[in-house]
Amino acid sequence: MPGSAGKSLKNMQEAVNTLMLICAALASLAFGVLLAYGVCRAAFDRLRHHAGQVAAQRAQAQMVPPVSQPDSL
Repeated sequence: MPGSAGKSLKNMQEAVNTLMLICAALASLAFGVLLAYGVCRAAFDRLRHHAGQVAAQRAQAQMVPPVSQPDSL
């Protein structure tokens, strides 16, 4: 029976190794998703800031009164 105890231990070690590999793959996927989320959030925040600046410039340009031409005599 000593052989079966060693085989059982080896099977248990393989199961633990497989579980660790699965956990590592899931953690890697989760990290990638969170990183992509952070990059997208940062990009959209910058885009929102830029759009606000453009809207303010356009509003300011519309508020400037037109320069009147002097009447020709």
